[in-house]
Amino acid sequence: LQGIIQAYKSGITLQGNTTSLGRWDYSGSFFFSISAITTIGYGNLSPSTAVGRIFCIVFALFGIPLNLVLMNEIGQLMLLGVQHCAHRLEEVFHWQNKTSLLMKTCALVTGLLLFLLLPPLLFSDKEGWSYEEGFYYSFITLSTIGFGDYVIGMNPDRTYPSWYKNVISLWIPFGMAWLALVIKFCINLLE
Repeated sequence: LQGIIQAYKSGITLQGNTTSLGRWDYSGSFFFSISAITTIGYGNLSPSTAVGRIFCIVFALFGIPLNLVLMNEIGQLMLLGVQHCAHRLEEVFHWQNKTSLLMKTCALVTGLLLFLLLPPLLFSDKEGWSYEEGFYYSFITLSTIGFGDYVIGMNPDRTYPSWYKNVISLWIPFGMAWLALVIKFCINLLE
């Protein structure tokens, strides 16, 4: 029993009469990379060798700053898109003050749907979580708190599609950029 527990902690899951390195396959490794450079750090998967730990340190030293640059660029593109739409509406409908508020509201609602309200439906389907658990996972992940009490793709009793972890790995940086804009907006309101 101890051997099975140690194997599971090392990333090996038992599936019937075969074993699968489900945590360190391509999508699992990609997901680990994203959680490392975004500093989410769920704690469910970590390097177990000295070489792996050293590589992780070097990867994080370069990956975290690059990720911050990427988050800033994504956020600026989102903001630029909202501003562009606002200017187009001002030109077409000759609205002045209403356009900015309308576009900010649309960006907020669209982001809420894409990053916080719809993903829990996917998590409910693929993970078997309740909607509330999926919403909690979404916020804890995108805010980079990353407790690790809920992590996608870790239930050995479930079969996950090959695209699942990759899509979530791409959802994370875009969701983080959107949430950073919302937090920045909240800070501006509070100030």
